[in-house]
Amino acid sequence: MAEHVTIRPYRGADEAALLALWNATLIHDRIDAARFRCQVLLDANFDPAGLLLAEVGGRLAGFLLSIARQVPQFRQGLEPELAWITAFGVDSQRRRQGVGRRLFDAALERFAGQGRRRVLISPYTPNYFTPGVDVDAYPAALAFLQGSGWQVISQPISMQADLTGFQVPAEVAALEAALAQQGIVVRPVQAADLPALMPFIVQHFGWDWFRFAQDYLLQCFGPGSDEICFLVATRGQEIVGYCQQRRERFGPFGVDPAQRGQGIGRLLLFRCLDAMLAKGFHCAWFLWTGSNAARVYRQAGFRQVRQFAILERTIA
Repeated sequence: MAEHVTIRPYRGADEAALLALWNATLIHDRIDAARFRCQVLLDANFDPAGLLLAEVGGRLAGFLLSIARQVPQFRQGLEPELAWITAFGVDSQRRRQGVGRRLFDAALERFAGQGRRRVLISPYTPNYFTPGVDVDAYPAALAFLQGSGWQVISQPISMQADLTGFQVPAEVAALEAALAQQGIVVRPVQAADLPALMPFIVQHFGWDWFRFAQDYLLQCFGPGSDEICFLVATRGQEIVGYCQQRRERFGPFGVDPAQRGQGIGRLLLFRCLDAMLAKGFHCAWFLWTGSNAARVYRQAGFRQVRQFAILERTIA
């Protein structure tokens, strides 16, 4: 007979046991106590009732971190129909015993009681850990979810580049000169750009990219500017694109849809990587992009290192 599984909310005294289980199950996405406290416990939307723990025989056997907005995310608001599951794991000795199913059933029941209608794994902003389930690192988890009614809706990839010996190719330098003849220049951001830059980002890329840019710019114009590269592409006084980097993390970057196809994005990418190497950073990485953008990154030496599955389930 299977042992009884108890599902309960997280308590403060659970931290050490939870982190040990997290790091034993999510072996490619381990965290330490500082990151857990900042990214989970101090998240404005964190509710201990949403961090579900499964116990068997008085020992921790599994966990599931679920999130629903309690405070608005910029002008995206509360997104009252949406909820997210951002991390979950089951002790290897307790798998195929119903622990994971009990955790997910409890989370979905809780969301249904709140009136949520769609649940995503796991692109919750601002504090997601990965864009979804790593299809190569956790194939059993993906199979479990798909067998439980979850649908894959997107498969973003993560990429990385070794910048040792990186040089801007001659064709990119020629592209830069040709764009300059059209009045398009890539340069470091200036304070005078901010009144136009922030609305530009919101208009073309949305509020999450605004949040990301704001976070970087607060550091760029304050302490820590030596870790930041933030470039803008301009045509005269008009901003037509931008690119950002903090330490080894590259991006996001984007170009006005009406100005694409001229090589502006490629120039932003190469100039930012060049600046990164000059600052002493010998690696560049980012967590997610689509297959179309990946072609541009490969031109600069990026290679795919992970692929994720974003999953969705509706609640009747």
